[in-house]
Amino acid sequence: MVKLYFIVFLTFCALLLSAQNEPRQTNNARETVDTTTNKPGYVIAGADTLFSINTALGSFSAVERAAAVNKRLKQLKNELSINVEDFSLVEEAHYSMILYNDLPLLSVSDEDAITANTSRSELTATYLEAIKNTLIQEKQGRGLIYWLLRILYTLLAIAGLIVIFKLVNRGFRWLTKYVEHYQTQIKKKRKSFWRYLAPNGPDNFFAFALKVSKILLLIVILILYLPLMFSFLPGTKDLVSRFYDFISVPIKMTFEGLWYFISQKLIYIVIIFFISRYILRILGFISGEIEKDKLKIKGFHREWAKPTYNILRILLIAFTLVFMFPFLPGSESPAFKGVSIFLGVLFSLGSTSAIANIVAGIVITYMRPFQIGDRVKIGDAVGDIVEKNLLVTHLKTLKNEDVTIPNASIINTHLWNYSKNASKLGIILHPTVTIGYDVPSEKVIELLLKAAQNTKNLTRDFKPFVLQKSLGDFYVEYELNVYTKQPGKMAHFYSELYKSILNEFNKAGVEIMSPHYTAMRDGNASTIPGKDSKTNPSNPVNDIIDKITQPNK
Repeated sequence: MVKLYFIVFLTFCALLLSAQNEPRQTNNARETVDTTTNKPGYVIAGADTLFSINTALGSFSAVERAAAVNKRLKQLKNELSINVEDFSLVEEAHYSMILYNDLPLLSVSDEDAITANTSRSELTATYLEAIKNTLIQEKQGRGLIYWLLRILYTLLAIAGLIVIFKLVNRGFRWLTKYVEHYQTQIKKKRKSFWRYLAPNGPDNFFAFALKVSKILLLIVILILYLPLMFSFLPGTKDLVSRFYDFISVPIKMTFEGLWYFISQKLIYIVIIFFISRYILRILGFISGEIEKDKLKIKGFHREWAKPTYNILRILLIAFTLVFMFPFLPGSESPAFKGVSIFLGVLFSLGSTSAIANIVAGIVITYMRPFQIGDRVKIGDAVGDIVEKNLLVTHLKTLKNEDVTIPNASIINTHLWNYSKNASKLGIILHPTVTIGYDVPSEKVIELLLKAAQNTKNLTRDFKPFVLQKSLGDFYVEYELNVYTKQPGKMAHFYSELYKSILNEFNKAGVEIMSPHYTAMRDGNASTIPGKDSKTNPSNPVNDIIDKITQPNK
């Protein structure tokens, strides 16, 4: 089958060469005349010269005038029907013009008539007669054999295109099999980079690359083949040229704009880019030195180095884009400006809260209300700071819960930092107890201080103390104040303190309860462990209340 395609293709090429060799050689020989103004130009029809033009007209030389006439005659020959009655003459003061419908074919000036030693009207009539005769001959030559040959050549051209497409498909099928075999070899090599581009299944990198290459090759062949396929029939000769003009104009404009951008504006963008990059490297180096404590600036804290660098980097990138903007292709077009304004409006409307958080993050960075690892209370959340950025702050609570707090919320609420002064002054833990008026204050204070002394791991650099915070209607409120330099263990220390307080009060026989609870006592034993009703006899009033409230007892 391949041999048959190849024979058809060779026969087609031989027919093309035999059909078009002779006339084209003559035309090329005639058309490559020197374009100097003192050389005559020849109007050619096929292998014959119709007439010559010997004078220039305006800025057009004789050769250029003849070339324009030859081009228009070719356009007429490509028309399927030619009517010699559609020719007309236009007479003006100093020139005459030959028209076919609305198409101007030739202008005859007074200088042409003087050079030809005749009148302008006679010379114009001679030129018109020669043009009519050649077009009539062209029309008469388009007989049955002419059309059959042209149709045959066109069909052979289509057959040749089909053969080429089939050969390309066969070649790519063979190449696909070879690549599949190569893929199996690649997958056996574990350390080969290409095995990552050839995963299991048909949709892999190699198959995709072969499909794209095949489509591109077929498109290129079709574009290059179209002029040959449409060059045999008179009505289709100009279709391809018009199609190419339609495609080439935008492509040409694109490449011209790209070349202008590369040659005129790209150099400025490159210079701005490298200057900005160099400045960023300098700022990054200085930031790293400050962060490592190798460079110290008075009043500038080490933890400010990285956020300051990030802020300066954003500002520098923004200014770089502003300087680059006028040199970008299409930056002066209304469409580019409209898209820029539209994106700016979208960013402004959609990022209000984000910008508020960024501004709050910058304020927090330079206010330094907390550091990473500090034990803080923000709103109702108590925990350790684990991460801080321009938008949010992450907090790990005492129950290992991760709480994300927007920076704008931190700015607008109270913040307690338990770690900031703990290393120097210590943080004060202050549990409270309420004791009835029947227990002396000195006894309560003694028991509270003893409980503080018995609690382990509290700092002994500062003495604990007790405050009487209030005198209520039924009890006195006492506050024990102790110091610790470990704010991360505050919850544990509170628990140990309460445990120690309870133990000390129980040992001393003091009940930690308000008179509210005492008044409602139903006659049961004391709440102190080890005490019973014998050592703590019930009150007669309580017995009466007990009988009233519990008649079934």
